Amino acid sequence: MTHVEKDSVGLNIYLEEKNISPLNYQKHELESKGFLPEVRIQDFPIRGQKVALCVKRRRWTVLSTEKIITRDWDLVIKGTRMTTEFGLFLKGIFGSSSH
Repeated sequence: MTHVEKDSVGLNIYLEEKNISPLNYQKHELESKGFLPEVRIQDFPIRGQKVALCVKRRRWTVLSTEKIITRDWDLVIKGTRMTTEFGLFLKGIFGSSSH
């Protein structure tokens, strides 16, 4: 977590992925190449305030192949901007729309 900002809408929590190699590339020599564009994800409200997680994912170059890689995150439910946990919580309350 790098910082938190409060605005008129709610809280924005800023997160940056640490420079730790993905598990399947730990035996390779990698060079950090900065971050992918920031993604905003709606999360559980805190004390009645909307919460957005502002996530910056890291990218690396595999030096032996010059291939650009990123960690594969299963963080967001497809087609939404909510965390998987929050999406499942809402689904439990309101049920599935695919009856």
